[in-house]
Amino acid sequence: MADKQNRLAENVQGKFYVDDQCIDCDACRETAPDFFRRNDERGYSFVYKQPTTEEDKALCYEAKEGCPVEAIGDDGD
Repeated sequence: MADKQNRLAENVQGKFYVDDQCIDCDACRETAPDFFRRNDERGYSFVYKQPTTEEDKALCYEAKEGCPVEAIGDDGD
């Protein structure tokens, strides 16, 4: 389960975030490319845009469910 205390600095403020357990598997970027990006230098994903519509939120929840290490959280500020 993602820990908002360990959220990555690149995440934009909001409900969804990626924490430091990300293994750069690309699953979230494939599922919801409008919301997740890769830090190429360090090799991990982060949330660069928060979803606003129900459809967008559904994509982010799908990415969260598909994360193999549960690095995506939905309890952010």
